[in-house]
Order: sequence, then C-alpha cells, then structure tokens
Amino acid sequence: MAMSGGGVGNGNGNGNGNGNGNGMVSGSFGRVAMSKLRLNPDRDHKPENYDDLQLDFSPLLFKSLEQYLPPPMLGVTRDSKLHYMRDILLRYAPEGERTRVQRHREYRQRIMSNYQPLHRELYTMQAADFFVPSFLKAIAENTVESFRSIVAELTPGVYAFDMLRPQFCELLLAEVDNFERWVHDSNFRIMRPNTMNNYGAVLDDFGMEAMLEKLMDDFIRPMSTVFFPDVGGSSLDSHHGFVVEYGLERDVELGFHVDDSEVTLNVCLGTQFSGGELFFRGVRCDKHVNSETQRDEVLDYKHVPGRAVLHRGRHRHGARATIAGHRVNLLLWCRSSVFRELKKYQKDCSNWCGECKRQKKERQRQSVTATKLELLKRGGKSNT
Repeated sequence: MAMSGGGVGNGNGNGNGNGNGNGMVSGSFGRVAMSKLRLNPDRDHKPENYDDLQLDFSPLLFKSLEQYLPPPMLGVTRDSKLHYMRDILLRYAPEGERTRVQRHREYRQRIMSNYQPLHRELYTMQAADFFVPSFLKAIAENTVESFRSIVAELTPGVYAFDMLRPQFCELLLAEVDNFERWVHDSNFRIMRPNTMNNYGAVLDDFGMEAMLEKLMDDFIRPMSTVFFPDVGGSSLDSHHGFVVEYGLERDVELGFHVDDSEVTLNVCLGTQFSGGELFFRGVRCDKHVNSETQRDEVLDYKHVPGRAVLHRGRHRHGARATIAGHRVNLLLWCRSSVFRELKKYQKDCSNWCGECKRQKKERQRQSVTATKLELLKRGGKSNT
C-alpha cells in the first residue's frame, strides 16, 4: 500500500538542488513520500495552523489529515506537509470538484460580506442546546455499549436514533429560510447541494463550516469508529453539510443513488409532510453498484423530525415522493481521505460490499462442494 506523490521541489528545471524540474523532490523527502499514511491518527501531535493560507480545501481538513501523516513527515516544514497532503486530496476530489472549489472562494466571500445571520447561536457548537440528553450522554460515555443503547439498527449498517432538539430544528429551518430570502432579494445565484437536488442550501457556504466540522469530529466520528470501521469511520476528516427540501413546489423525490461519502448523517428537521420515506437497497462497491438487490437488503424508513439516520455512503438509497406538506432534511456527508487513499490498493471489498460478500460466500460454497466431490471420488476408487 505504498503511496506516491507529495513533495514539491525548487521548480528551477535546471537540475540544481533537489528539484527535478517537474515539481517532485528526488531526495530524502521523495522517499518519505512513498511511506504509508497512518491507519490511526497521532493524537499527541499538534498540527500546524493553515488558516492564514489561501487553500483549495478547508484549513480544518489539512489540520485533521496532518495527524495521519507518516512519522518522518511530522518534522518537516509546513510547506512540505501542505504539498504532500494537497497531492492526496486533489487525487480524491470528485470530478469537477477542483473547479467548484476555485469558484467557491469568491462565492463564499461574497456571502460572508453581505449576508446577516438570523440566529448567530447556530454558528458555533452549543451541544446542550442542539442535542437531546440521551445522545449527549452516549457521546460523553463514548463506549460501544453507550452507542448501542441509543440506536435501532433498522437493517445491517443503518442506524436510527434521537438526536436534535425541536428548538434547534426550528432555528435551523428559520436560518435557512432567512438565507434563501436573502438569496432571492439580492438576485444571488445560489449553488445547490449536489447535482440531484434543485432546492436546498449548503450550510458550509454561509458560515456553518466550523460548527459542522465540530459535529463530525466530536459526535459523528466516535459513533462511526464503532459502527463503520471498515470504511474509514475512525478517520473521517472532511465533510459536506447541507439541507435539502421536498414538497409539491420543490423536489418531490430523490432517485436511487450512493453518496460521495464514507459515512452519511441524515436528520429530518420537519415540518409537516406525508410520504418522503427513505428506502435502502444494500451496500455496494463501485464494481457492483448496479447489481441486484437481495431480499434481506430491502428497507423502507419513515422520517421523524429530530431523529437521525446514520449509514455508509455506499449504502444504496433514495427517497420516495413527498405527497403533501414540506420536508426538510439536514445531511452531513463525512469523508476520509485516508480510507480513499488505502482503497486504491483494496482488491477485495468483501468486508463491506454486500455483493462482494455474496460472491465470496458462493465461491467458498463451490469450493467446499468440489472438495467433497473429490473426496467421494477418491473414496469410491479406493473401495474398488
């Protein structure tokens, strides 16, 4: 599982120094770049501060990823760490993401300069005001038992639990409504959460990025470490946070898909609605994303305001039509650059892909059957 890329040379192209003319270091740092990322973070390491730089990705992402660098990298300069991590992140940015990130710099700056928040208390983590007591208690205890005590496993890998206080849901709905009124009144062209949703807003874009990063780091990652270790649940280091809206004058339904995440948090905010059930149809790797659904993989789930659903991003799902009222959901796509790096070298996904598991079991069954037949043949020959 060696990893390439990372260091940047002096770029003089003349063969002097450590640079080789194409941006790569050929000396000792080049050998470091071939090291593996840590599977587990170095929690004792104090990351650099990247807030003063103009970056393609959030400074929080670089600070988080730095704890997973191979030990020799921790002592190099901030510039060297930055280039090493940026190389990794650029390789895993979804198609079109790089252009989107560049546009987002100016887009977010315009919002921050002009939009006046309605409820500023939403923009920093106020856990006691945001979450129900049972969720806070489980997080504080931070044990397998505490997490399992609050969740219902609806089907393997899909967990539901009470999470958000009604007042928080009301405030967030009001904030989103206020932002969308500002967008309309200022003739501002809003960027929607993804290519599937025509309504909704990216919360990171109007100031909630730090709060949502805290939500992922302190609340979702501990649970994902327990429930989703096979897809990088312990190494979540970036997120995409947004709300989506459904109703007769908005998006009505959402087609069958997988998320661009390792772990997805989906919480219904309200309000009054009928329909809109989530449906799940099994976890799949890229190779088997369109494979047939097995009978035991079928799940339909009815949303309850304040109640969260946590699942792997690769768990195929969709949303049925919202036939009355207005439904709004908070989504947090949590990603692991470490898992995405290691996945390059993972030829067998049978520890998390349902179809890979099924095929592996079938191969094992065929092998056992063939072995039995061979033993029977040998036994028959020896008897004659």
